[in-house]
Amino acid sequence: MKFLGNVLATIVGLFIFFMLFFGGFVLISAIFSSGDSSSKVVVKDNSVIEFDMKKITNDYGGKYSDPWVTLFSEGNNIGVSDVLTAIKEAKTDDKIKGISILNNSSSIGMAQATELRAALADFKKSGKFIVAYADMYSQKEYYMASVADTIYLNPVGEMEFKGLSTELMFFKDLQDKSGVKMEIIRHGKYKSAVEPFLENKMSDANREQVSALLNSVWNSVLNDISKSRNIPVAKLNEIANGLLARTPEMAKSQHLIDKIAYEDEYHAAIKKALKVDKDDDYTFVSISDYAQKVANSPKSAGTSNRIAVIYAQGEIKSGEGDVSYIGEGSMRRSLKEAREDDDVKAIVLRIDSPGGSALTSDLIWREIELTKKVKPVVVSMGNLAASGGYYIACNANQIFAEENTITGSIGVFGMLPNFTELSHKIGINTEVVSTNENAAAYSPFRPLDPKVRAVVQESVEHIYGTFVTRVATGRKMTFEQVDAIGQGRVWSGSEAIKIGLVDKIGNMDDALKAAAKLAKIDKYKTVNFPEYEKTLGEMFGGFPFAQSKASLIKEEIGAENFEVWEKLKKMTTAEKGVQARMDCEIFIK
Repeated sequence: MKFLGNVLATIVGLFIFFMLFFGGFVLISAIFSSGDSSSKVVVKDNSVIEFDMKKITNDYGGKYSDPWVTLFSEGNNIGVSDVLTAIKEAKTDDKIKGISILNNSSSIGMAQATELRAALADFKKSGKFIVAYADMYSQKEYYMASVADTIYLNPVGEMEFKGLSTELMFFKDLQDKSGVKMEIIRHGKYKSAVEPFLENKMSDANREQVSALLNSVWNSVLNDISKSRNIPVAKLNEIANGLLARTPEMAKSQHLIDKIAYEDEYHAAIKKALKVDKDDDYTFVSISDYAQKVANSPKSAGTSNRIAVIYAQGEIKSGEGDVSYIGEGSMRRSLKEAREDDDVKAIVLRIDSPGGSALTSDLIWREIELTKKVKPVVVSMGNLAASGGYYIACNANQIFAEENTITGSIGVFGMLPNFTELSHKIGINTEVVSTNENAAAYSPFRPLDPKVRAVVQESVEHIYGTFVTRVATGRKMTFEQVDAIGQGRVWSGSEAIKIGLVDKIGNMDDALKAAAKLAKIDKYKTVNFPEYEKTLGEMFGGFPFAQSKASLIKEEIGAENFEVWEKLKKMTTAEKGVQARMDCEIFIK
């Protein structure tokens, strides 16, 4: 029996060894083959691109110095920028006959939607078709779909076309009832990021800026739809005000859609356009797969000239940074590498950020200042480049923005959580022993000392003065001119160009052309930055069995409730240092 036991143990051991060996071999093979993922996507003749942005959110999908991190990172490392390149490539790809926008749903912002829509409109110039179908159109999805030749809607579907709104939460009463108070020190009468902790309703200044911003963005959306659908802007506003397109029949009568049909009828129409037999399937390739193939296909520009595209997306924080937040580590390293590379002739900085740490913003600003002395730096603004996001943009040689880009918010604040009332309510008392007068000046368990408030206010004023000076120098304006349009106020791109914060309305492609002109080059290739230095352990949050706490909460309570949870969480925490951040939320439905 002992002999049989040993034999069985040996067999099991060999089985486990070969399983581990085989698994490791497959894993290593996957790592080394990940750089040639284009070989996995085969585009056949007479194909249609299926356009759905559900899994693509950021401008930049990201790349990592560690191949293990690349393998296990969330998503397929495809960003909006890759999709734009793919649409441009599809325009001249003989195998691609058209684009099908099918039940598109996304988390992208309005500026990204505008850029994608413009790329789709350019694609149509090739003579190839674009058709769109949805079971239900949200406003943002309809905005992108409105460029299509033919727009379909499910017979029992719906359409949202009602204008834009924003909803802000206020916590003053909650603070009073809970005993958790946020001590606010700020500069800028429009600094809405901290207003929810000071009031129970919007200030007149905040309502003024938000109203102007929403109207500017909405007018931009209406103008584009008006041109594509040949419907006057005044008529579109009438439709929105009366909810006159809420059913398929109403939407068709208002000429917002062309056909009411089921999805099988939609596919039958595509087959007819492709001259495919009705009993056969037509060939399609997803936009993410096609973008992956295009991104990994070798390009020959016939030149060694490069333009570095450096992506700055997310909140600005200290540290390395990642695809979801901006850190000084990856940003400063990327700028330094680009300016020291002789093949890189110019730099385009793509910004999509509400701001964040004032210190980190200034560190990045300094690196841009050093780079600009060597090579031209052009900024392309995405959905927003506000507060700290504008701080890192202001000293560029040229700044481009979309009409509906949110920008400005030149203002700073400090926020300190205080639990004095709560601690008294639940019976907590604290005592302090110090060696010097100001050694324990701030404690969340004691009322904020007036001297501490004065010191923090002094720091806020100093950083605001520095911020305004940076903008004034970069934009060739006076301190007084910047201060007048600053104070934390946000502007749309179309408004920002009138007051001197932006040079031109344009997209990433326009920024690249401007950078090439400043560098005095005709032909060039682009190279993307940053390359993030992350360890495999830092990436485990992407696994289904090891989700982050935030991911689990979001999954359980839903996206909308998660937003409320995040706001409440911020009440009990505070970012380190003075902040240059905007917190104005626009819900486009």
